[in-house]
Amino acid sequence: MELLKFNGQEPAAYPSSFMVTVLDLDDGESSVRTTDGKLNRDRIAVKRQIEMTWGPLRWAEISSILRSMEDVFFPVTYPDPMTGKYETKTFYVGNRPAPFAVARGNEIMWNGLKLTLTEQ
Repeated sequence: MELLKFNGQEPAAYPSSFMVTVLDLDDGESSVRTTDGKLNRDRIAVKRQIEMTWGPLRWAEISSILRSMEDVFFPVTYPDPMTGKYETKTFYVGNRPAPFAVARGNEIMWNGLKLTLTEQ
């Protein structure tokens, strides 16, 4: 089994940094503090956020990674620290900064692609 899949495909290169955050989503209107400071919380969902960073990538690699995430929502298979197993959930991607590193002839190298996936 591949460790990571975007849209059903293993990435062209694996990230150098990979962090999963478990997020609690609360109802903003019904989650309030009382006058004595006690929190009344209405959790509506538990979601995942995945942050990834890559080292140097060839042009074809970065292009493949970014194209695998071009849909509004897409499936991601990843190791989940809370469930203790591989999960496949639907995510969307935020900004995708891709710093230019160096050009060698016709080959452009990119270094430091960073992206954040958030569960739908």
